[in-house]
Amino acid sequence: MDELAKLQKRITPLFVAEKGSSSGTSLDPSDSCVMSEGGTLNLLSRSYGVYNINELGLQKCSSWPVDDSDRSEKTYRCASNEMRIFGAIGNGASSVVRRAIHIPSHRIIALKKINIFEKEKRQQLLTEIRTLCEAPCDRSLVEFHGAFYTPDSGQISIALEYMDGGSLADVLRVRKRIPEPILSSMFRKLLQGLNYLHGTRHLVHRDIKPANLLVNLKGEAKITDFGISAGLENSMAMCATFVGTVTYMSPERIRNESYSYPADMWSLGLTLFECGTGEFPYTDNKGHVNLMLQIVDEPSPSPSEQKFSPEFCSFVNACLQKDADTRPTAEQLLSHPFIRKYEDAGVDLATFVQSIFDPTQRMKDLADVSHLFG
Repeated sequence: MDELAKLQKRITPLFVAEKGSSSGTSLDPSDSCVMSEGGTLNLLSRSYGVYNINELGLQKCSSWPVDDSDRSEKTYRCASNEMRIFGAIGNGASSVVRRAIHIPSHRIIALKKINIFEKEKRQQLLTEIRTLCEAPCDRSLVEFHGAFYTPDSGQISIALEYMDGGSLADVLRVRKRIPEPILSSMFRKLLQGLNYLHGTRHLVHRDIKPANLLVNLKGEAKITDFGISAGLENSMAMCATFVGTVTYMSPERIRNESYSYPADMWSLGLTLFECGTGEFPYTDNKGHVNLMLQIVDEPSPSPSEQKFSPEFCSFVNACLQKDADTRPTAEQLLSHPFIRKYEDAGVDLATFVQSIFDPTQRMKDLADVSHLFG
C-alpha cells in the first residue's frame, strides 16, 4: 500500500462521519420550518422554542406550541424596508455578509443573509439566532439587533453589530503579527466570551479561528459566527459531530472522538500562536489529509522561547495539550500570567486598531450613505 493510500485509510472514518452529519448542530429531530399564509416563517425547535420571522422582524417564544400563557417573549423589530445596503463585507460557506444602514436608528450594521431553502443552512441559522437571542448582555459576543425574512428571495437576514476593525485575519493581512501586549488584552476579552459560552450557555463554539474573532475601532474584541455551535446540557456532556474548519480542529475532533469545551481551547491556542508569530504552525501544501495527520501524530507546536515571553509560550502550550483533559478552561486562563501581565500597562486596543485601518475610509463610508439619513 503506497503512502497516500495509507493516509486515506486512516482519515476515511472522519469523512464518513462528516457526511453522515446532516447539520453539524445539536438540534432536536423534531425541529422544523413552517411558512404561514401571512408570510411569516416559523422556525420551530422543541428544545429552544419558536422563532417567528417576517418582513417586520423577529419574535421569539420559549414554548412550543405557543399559547396565551407564554409571557417569555422577545421581539426584535428589524424591518427589511428600514435597511439600505451599501457595501460588501464578505462571503462564507453558508452566508453572504453586507454592510447596511438601519435608517430609523442611523446605525451601520452587518447584515448576514442566509438562504433558508436548504435544511442544513436553516438549522445553522436557528442555532445562531438562538445563541444570539439568549446572550444579549455579554459584551464579548457580537450584538444581535434582530432578523427579518424576505419572501421574494427566500432569505433570512440577521442584523449584527458592525465591527469596523474587521477580523483578526484581516489584521494579520496588514500587520503580519500582533504584539504580545495587544494580544493579551484582546484575548482577555475573548476568554470572557468563551467562559460565558461554556459556563453559562453550555455551548461549544466549534469554529474558533482568526476570521471569527472581530475587533472594532473602539478597541473591543468579540466572538462571532455561532452557526455550528453545539449545546451541551452540562459540563460532562460531549459532542460527536465532525464540523468546523479542519485547520483549527483539536486532535480529538480529527480522530472523530467525542469532545467538549477543551476543543475550543485548542483552537484558541492555535489562533494565539498564529497571531503572535505571524505564521500558522502546520502546513497544508500536501492537502487536508496530511495536515490532519500532522495535528494528530506530531508533537504540538510551541513558540520559540528565544523570541517570545515565557508567559506567551506557557499560554499557548497549555491550550495545545494533546490530551483534552489537561487543557485549562477559559475561566482558568483568565488568571493566566500572560493575561494578567499587561493589565496595568495601559494597553490601548483602540489606538492599535485605528493605526491599522485608514480612518479616512470610514469617513468616506459615512459620507457615501449620509444622504440616506434625510
